[in-house]
Amino acid sequence: MTPRTPDELTRIAYLGPQGTFCEMALNSWAGERAVERVPQPSVPAALGALRAGEVDAAMVPIENSVEGGVSATLDALASGEPLVIIGEVLVPITFVLCARDGMALPAVRAVGTHSHAWAQVRGWMAAHLPDAVYVPTLSTAGAAEDLAGGTEAVYDAAVCAPVAATNVGLSVIASDIGDNKTAVTRFALVTRPGTLPEPTGADKTTVVLYQQTDRAGGLLELLEQFAVRGVNMTRLESRPTGEAMGSYCFSIDFEGHVRDARVGETLMGLRRVCADVRFLGSYPRADGVATEAREGTTDRDFAEARSWLEDLRA
Repeated sequence: MTPRTPDELTRIAYLGPQGTFCEMALNSWAGERAVERVPQPSVPAALGALRAGEVDAAMVPIENSVEGGVSATLDALASGEPLVIIGEVLVPITFVLCARDGMALPAVRAVGTHSHAWAQVRGWMAAHLPDAVYVPTLSTAGAAEDLAGGTEAVYDAAVCAPVAATNVGLSVIASDIGDNKTAVTRFALVTRPGTLPEPTGADKTTVVLYQQTDRAGGLLELLEQFAVRGVNMTRLESRPTGEAMGSYCFSIDFEGHVRDARVGETLMGLRRVCADVRFLGSYPRADGVATEAREGTTDRDFAEARSWLEDLRA
């Protein structure tokens, strides 16, 4: 495995252009590190640059507290050359409605933004611009950038982060327009497989599970692997595999690190009952919340049980 420590990541792709929440997440993670930021037009493009070796890592959105998982990221990680998550960042989300100088709120007829952003301002739009048409864009900052560019934009206003509007010189005609004032988006720092981050006691693991057959009780069998070992899931989503109607895989985040005994035992159980298990990494939780192993599921408990069995077999 090729080492991939944080200090070795000097060139990192992100969903651009400048001014996206994704760039904010990258800036938060990088801190004082000397990192070259490489904007990409889409999540698949960012991960494609990583797989091609053009960058050392990619920062991509993976989950929103309002809309759930980001399908473009989940699908890109579930297929193709394996990649792993080595860290995550949480970014509070604040939206503004911006436009070129002279545009008044009542005159707005079409609004451009990313689909996840639109989902988070639908209530505000229904109340203040009920007749406005939604125009999807690849990113919130891209919507602002295209609008500032002038002739090619097919909308009068854009929903984006405040910094994106400032970066391109647009006027803010409405602030803090999100329907949920506590909305947060989770971003994942993704690399090619390398050295695992060390366990911290406050870790998360991500996997994608593929069933052997679609049958009654199939999902329950997968979930039992977690339950009987005291492993708590923090996200569970089904995604179509694209192979046939009704063919789905399961994208799952759960508490713990692959080096924890209960997590290792869970992964072995999943490997026995699944057609495939794609391991997408174990990494520190952004919120720093420590995982409490329930009685009977600590590393010591598993070690004692293993020693007892070995004695029986001797």
